[in-house]
Order: sequence, then C-alpha cells, then structure tokens
Amino acid sequence: MYTGTNAARGQGDQGGRDEHRERADAGGPAPRRARRRHPVLAALAALVLLGLTLPLAVRAADADGISPVPQMLAFLPWFLAPGWLALLGAALARRPLLMVWAVAVLAATGWFLQPYGPDAPAGAQERASKARFRVLTANLQYGRATEALVDTVLRERPQIVSVQECDRRCARALRSPELREEYPHRLITSGSPAEGSALLSVYPLKSERQVPGELSMPGATATVAGRPVRLQVAHPMPPDFGKLGAWRRELGALRDYAQRRGDIPTVIAGDFNSSQDHAAFRAILDTGMHDAARMLGQSRTPTWPSATAPPLGAQIDHVLVSDPLVPVDGRFLDFPGTDHRAFLADIKLF
Repeated sequence: MYTGTNAARGQGDQGGRDEHRERADAGGPAPRRARRRHPVLAALAALVLLGLTLPLAVRAADADGISPVPQMLAFLPWFLAPGWLALLGAALARRPLLMVWAVAVLAATGWFLQPYGPDAPAGAQERASKARFRVLTANLQYGRATEALVDTVLRERPQIVSVQECDRRCARALRSPELREEYPHRLITSGSPAEGSALLSVYPLKSERQVPGELSMPGATATVAGRPVRLQVAHPMPPDFGKLGAWRRELGALRDYAQRRGDIPTVIAGDFNSSQDHAAFRAILDTGMHDAARMLGQSRTPTWPSATAPPLGAQIDHVLVSDPLVPVDGRFLDFPGTDHRAFLADIKLF
C-alpha cells in the first residue's frame, strides 16, 4: 500500500516537473541575465573626465597651472561637449559614480562660463559725456592683414588704433601721406614681423616707457577733451609649451601698468593671448579694468583662431577700459590674411 502510494506520488512529482518544463517551453518567464556594463566605455568616460577635471580644478584654485592646462583653459567653454559625451558613456556603461562625476564636471564648467566683470552702466548710451571716441585693435599676423587694416581705419575712422604684429610693410603703410593726415600722432616700433607694434591717434600723444616684453608694447598718454587718457598696446607672449614663464611675466607687467594708473582714465587694447579663464588675465581686470566686450554683452565671443571663429575659438583680443570710461557700442571684424578677429569699440569719457 505504501509502495503504491509512493509510486503515485513519484509519478505526480515527475508529471509536475514535466508540466513546468512544458510551460517554460511555451514562453514562461526565463531566468534574468546579467546586464552588460561595458568596461571599455566606462574607462573612456573616466579618462575624458579626468582630463577635464584637472584644468577645472586649476581654474577653481584661481591659478593657471603648467602645460597643457593654460592652453586647455583658453577653450574652457568647449569642455561641455566632451563632458556630455562622458555622461552619455557613463550612463550606457551603467556606472552611477561616473555619472555623478560627469554631472559635477558639467556643473563646474557651467559655473565658470559666467561673464567675469560688470555690465555697462544703464543709460550710458544716452548720458551726456565729455567725449566719445572709437578704439580699434587688430593683430595683423606678421603684417599679412595690412591692407584690410588700412581699408578699415579709413572706413570706420577710429580715433585710436592699436596694431600688433606690424611688419615693415605695415609700418610703411601707416607712414603713408594719407594715414599721416588722418593720424598725425603715432608710435611705431619695428622689429621682427611678430615684434612690431603701432599706436595711432588723432589726439596728441606723449610717449611713455614701454611695458617690458619680448614683443613691443608701446604706450602713451593722449589728451582727450582736455583730459589725459593713458593708452597701452597689449601683446604679451603666447602661452606656448616651454614659454609659460614669459607669458606670466608679461601679463604681470600689464597688471602692474594697470595698477599704477592712479585716477587717470586708461585704455589697454591688443592681443592679450589670454581669456577670462586665465588667472593672469583676471588679475589685470581685478585692478579695476573692465573688458569692453563683456560690458557690452559680448563676453566670450571668439577672436582666435579666425579660421574657426566665431563658432569655435577663444576670446584673446580685448579692449580694456577703466573708470570713467564706458563702452557704449562694439563689434568684431574679420580681416582677411590674419588668424585674429579685430575689435572695434565706441567709448565714452564721463
């Protein structure tokens, strides 16, 4: 009796197992498979984030660091593109910590994208002023854009012109009778094609000691509406690999120049080879100088390299002004023959 019962139970169990297999074969729930985590994708995302985190940490420390950090900081706004790609890679690889890291990198980049410095005072365009004058700054890339410069100054009639990389043909053009008549006051320094610079003015100029640098940076005091206004060409060395010392030193010299201005209105215009993401450039602004493009709502408009600007590039060409000078208009100009965009600013003296 017991044997029969056990046999029946065994047959019942076997039947149940067979029925279970049939249900599984008929489309029942299958065992869960382990999700793939794409280790290669995670490694690539981590590598990108590490490359972005280092310059962002240097930026947060109000420093410039060593190569290649200063070179990378010039293009800080474009950290967003690899940052978003890293976030996508971390999400596809299902790595939560990497995703948090990517979000932190994007947030830090967004924070630093804020313009550095104040807007122009409200109503400056309408307020009466002692004088209004126009400043043009242009890097001619070894004098190759000389013709474009001459055409522009004759068309736009800026009262003050700051020229960088003015070679011999540039110097000859600036000394032509036509430009001598338009700009009777000038300082032109010669040298190698990259070294030469010029300062042209419709106002009387009193030459000052040059800011020291490997590339010439002439300066003068102009008399505008009976008031002295200091004018300075800026062209420090670029932050090339192995030459960061000269770059820092010459930007520091421009900072010292700005610091010594006293209460005299001052304009520093030229190719600074630096942007608002470089601590050495912000140190100049921290003396009380203001970036005209930033005050006019054109912060971070790329000026170099012109082959990719304005969609992609860095704003390294600037016109800086001190109180009581206020920019009221400005625009960037494309010069054939040079890798820089020029900047033309209308400035009021209050």
